[in-house]
Amino acid sequence: MNIAVGSHNPAKLDAVEMAFSKLEYTAQITGLDVPSDVSPQPLSDEETIQGAINRAKAVLEQGAFDYGIGLEGGLVKTAYGTFLCNWGAVVNRKGVMGIAGGLRILLPDEVVARIEQGYELGDLIDEWAGGKDIRKNEGTIGILTHGHITRRQMFQDVTICAMSKFLV
Repeated sequence: MNIAVGSHNPAKLDAVEMAFSKLEYTAQITGLDVPSDVSPQPLSDEETIQGAINRAKAVLEQGAFDYGIGLEGGLVKTAYGTFLCNWGAVVNRKGVMGIAGGLRILLPDEVVARIEQGYELGDLIDEWAGGKDIRKNEGTIGILTHGHITRRQMFQDVTICAMSKFLV
């Protein structure tokens, strides 16, 4: 199976590799830099889903792949606070699509205040947590859960759920 992922982010690529391994599929996975065509910091489920779909469709245009996968992280504001969210989309050559969402975690108020000033979470979390390239490693969820759940795991589960449409 030849798979394209709409990102060069190692956490996302590892997540897809882990997902296909767990599904017991042999897959060649290629990361491609494609635009999400949404804002750099998606601020709703709809925008985050659209970013994932756009990435999945865009990578299929780049070569002879069986599936295109888009993984997108975003934020959702609720009456209970602002939550980190993540969505994935898988599209095959026939245009059939699977979509899935993953875990959510409440962001600290001080992080949300900086996001409301226009900062992107991926940039902000490095400063807030005193790390470097957190988005390429454990992710914000890894920081907030003290490593008990990582960005790789989060996107692995989303990939498996989005692939469920093709598992029957």
